[in-house]
Amino acid sequence: MRNNPKKKNHVSVSPYEERMEEELKTEKDSKRLLRRTQVLVMFFSVAILVYFAILFNAQIVQGEDIPIVNIVHRTSLELERVRSVRGELLDSKGRVLITNTVSYHVELEPREMGERRNAILDELLTLCQEEGVEWAEALPISETAPWTYTTEEPLRYRAENTWERTNFGILAEKCGWVDNARTAPPTAEDLLATMCVDFGLIEKGEPVDNGDRQMAGVLYALYLRLRQVVYYDYIFARDVDLTFIAKARERSLDGVNFVMDTGREYKSSWAAHILGRTGSIPRDQTESYTAKGYPLDAEVGLDGAELAFEDWLRGTEGELQTVWEDTGAMLSREWKDGIEPEAGKNVMLTLDMDLQAEVETRLAETSTQIEGTTGLAAVVIDMTGGVLAMGSWPTYDLSTYLENYTELTTTAPNNPLLNRAAMGLYSPGSTFKMVTATAALHEKTIGIYDVVRCTGIYRYYPDVQPACWAWNSYRGTHGTETVSEAITDSCNIFFYDVGRRVGIDKIDEFAAAYGLGQPTGIEIPEYVGNVAGPATAEKYGQTWYPGLTMFAAIGQENHQFTPLQLANYVATLANGGDHYKAHLLKNVLSADYSSVVYQYEPEILNHVDLDDASRAAIKKGMTDLAKTRSMAADLGELPVQIACKTGTAEVAQSAANAVFVCYAPADNPEIALCLVAEKGASGSALAVLAGNILRAYFNNKGTSAAVPGENELVR
Repeated sequence: MRNNPKKKNHVSVSPYEERMEEELKTEKDSKRLLRRTQVLVMFFSVAILVYFAILFNAQIVQGEDIPIVNIVHRTSLELERVRSVRGELLDSKGRVLITNTVSYHVELEPREMGERRNAILDELLTLCQEEGVEWAEALPISETAPWTYTTEEPLRYRAENTWERTNFGILAEKCGWVDNARTAPPTAEDLLATMCVDFGLIEKGEPVDNGDRQMAGVLYALYLRLRQVVYYDYIFARDVDLTFIAKARERSLDGVNFVMDTGREYKSSWAAHILGRTGSIPRDQTESYTAKGYPLDAEVGLDGAELAFEDWLRGTEGELQTVWEDTGAMLSREWKDGIEPEAGKNVMLTLDMDLQAEVETRLAETSTQIEGTTGLAAVVIDMTGGVLAMGSWPTYDLSTYLENYTELTTTAPNNPLLNRAAMGLYSPGSTFKMVTATAALHEKTIGIYDVVRCTGIYRYYPDVQPACWAWNSYRGTHGTETVSEAITDSCNIFFYDVGRRVGIDKIDEFAAAYGLGQPTGIEIPEYVGNVAGPATAEKYGQTWYPGLTMFAAIGQENHQFTPLQLANYVATLANGGDHYKAHLLKNVLSADYSSVVYQYEPEILNHVDLDDASRAAIKKGMTDLAKTRSMAADLGELPVQIACKTGTAEVAQSAANAVFVCYAPADNPEIALCLVAEKGASGSALAVLAGNILRAYFNNKGTSAAVPGENELVR
């Protein structure tokens, strides 16, 4: 066996020595771990001490100077409604009829006033007194001593002995007067004194002066909103001028804010019955408006075009939401749901204000020329139902409506608020004869060359034998008459006979086809009226006899139509039989006038079926009437030939309504006209008025245009 010189000899170790060696090694590892743990503990301890030192410095030492502390404050959300600007109303040539006027209101925000609230309000009230500005409040106590209640709420409390959530109840509760066991409410003097002490205006036991009462009224209005008894903003003063605003801002009155608002301004004194007014939501319509998203204090259209086109004119309101800290600092302000206010659209009407002014001026003149008349009406309509002018006399001024309201509704004669053009119901008289002619020609009861002999008295019925007007006037007759001649001469005998033969059912059918006794579709309120016949007689509890058809055929009996219906009826006859829906809307323009957002398209309701020859025969009778010497003299020299028909309807033994209808030009119709004079004698008395209106239309046609003012964009 070979020896390995590098190999050492083996030395044996006892088990005890091995165990001791392992224990020494374990002890060394434990000491090493302990030292490491102690180092880590010391490190984290130092880190925690440094962190707390930073927090102490930030919150205690420098807390007021470092913005981050603000995040621990309480916040509140405030919603402010921003109204939209209402759209304008314009005539067909773009001239503004109703626009908006800018005004400034004072609103109070007590949170912005802070501890200086009373001092700020005292300075504000002093400024109001110096500038003659009236302010609003709701305290039910007299403004000067001796102090008394100005409402019956305290008396109701005494009678009922119960507290409700009323202004007075909240006020008394604030002042500690709520006690159902009391047999009487506090006196106004006691309640006011308690309020003034509670509001910090006086010390207990001190007397209350007028200045304290004024302050208490404002503080009470703020308190009602704080308690959410009243939810809408506190408008302290309305329509303040720029001088007041400048002086208030010089005083740096925190919480006194100036809000711009708009009201309606009337640029025209004409068309009061058509344009209409705006105002607060009517009480009986609150539910329907709130369902559409309207606030309770919204301004809405009340009548006329303002009401008819409310959806276009109103626009979209927005809510500005502001986040406040309890310190009074504002954190953020943005539009709720990102919806900003949007101005209303501008509505262009079919009215021509030059023509409207002429119509109303001439109606007023005519009222002095027709003795005993109680009212007049005029409607000018185009061949597709567009109303160019609509006048009613007597009338009123929209801009002074509120000031004159009591007079207009009580003492003013002949009801100036009634729109006689759309809501006055009149018997048409002989202007109805074209309806009877249409029915007879359509049913082949007569032909255009067939004749009826006028004998002065119609003797078909043994017991009822009415006479022709010619017989009553001068014991005359018209001889043999075709339909055209009968219309020109307005021969009653012809239409008694033809009407009896064609029958009441067909007469009523064609009256309805022409739109008589039917809604015209106009956007503003109108009365429908009725056609004479069995149905109308039954409605009024009367009996219809066959012989009454004779009188219905000449426009008497229970026929009741509006001037608007009569004008549209004549337009239907003139344009070839298309019965259009009457309308005031021409188009709708965007808020900035940059585009047309809606264009009205004329709507045909029905067509009156009649062959061309028969229609021409009827129109010839109307054209020939306008050419007669007496009628031509009344009409005066006109630039175009017209076709017309007069009517007289008895309303009393000594009075009759006068009716006049026409269209022009006779060969190529553009417009139809209806005039009515209550107790105005015969229809020919209105011919002069018709001539003036027709001359105004044709002489000025195409010459009027909207002229932009200085610094105004051309629309």
